[in-house]
Amino acid sequence: MADPDAEVQHPMSDHEGSVKHIVFFITTASAEEGERIARSLLEERLAACVNIVPAVRSFFWWEGKVQEEAEVLLIGKGRADLFPKVQALVRALHSYTVPEIISFPITSGLPDYLSWIDDSTLPPGFR
Repeated sequence: MADPDAEVQHPMSDHEGSVKHIVFFITTASAEEGERIARSLLEERLAACVNIVPAVRSFFWWEGKVQEEAEVLLIGKGRADLFPKVQALVRALHSYTVPEIISFPITSGLPDYLSWIDDSTLPPGFR
């Protein structure tokens, strides 16, 4: 019988204790903008997966007033070390002056899924 603890053995952090994998959120003004950003993140191998959640209703402070907008939410999964490149690519493609580009550490996950994130974000020829 397989050791049940063996199933959860995957390095969630590198040798220095830094988180290796992240989930990141990006909101966009339209589905088209969200799709363009999602495809670019995947083509550049900065994300293993990007989910697009349509019809998000956002309330926020902007220019001294509470605003309300219909937005699209992107939920990406990737490597923490690539997040600065994610931010740079999104800023270059995004229509907002101050886009939401935030990340959260993945502290636990299915080892095969986390390995898939690693494999999916390697440049061609490194797999």
